Amino acid sequence: MKTVKNKKRLLGRYIVADPKICHGKPTFIGTRVMVWQVLEMVSEDMDWDEISRQWHGKVGKEAIAEAIDLAQRAFVDHATKYGKEFQSA
Repeated sequence: MKTVKNKKRLLGRYIVADPKICHGKPTFIGTRVMVWQVLEMVSEDMDWDEISRQWHGKVGKEAIAEAIDLAQRAFVDHATKYGKEFQSA
């Protein structure tokens, strides 16, 4: 399957990958807030209301939940690509 890198891709209700915004990295629609930035805040156990406040209300709880869901699905589908082989004792 050939990937088209120069086209805008809607990844959910709140997330888009647009080559004209942040070099095509997934962002929240209507912002330049990259999804990885919010996921990092979640991983640091930051309260979702605080995350939303930090982004001036441009990233709501529903958008955060969607980012986590997409990250979880990506992990399930692609995690083995990043692993290293090891031999058990």
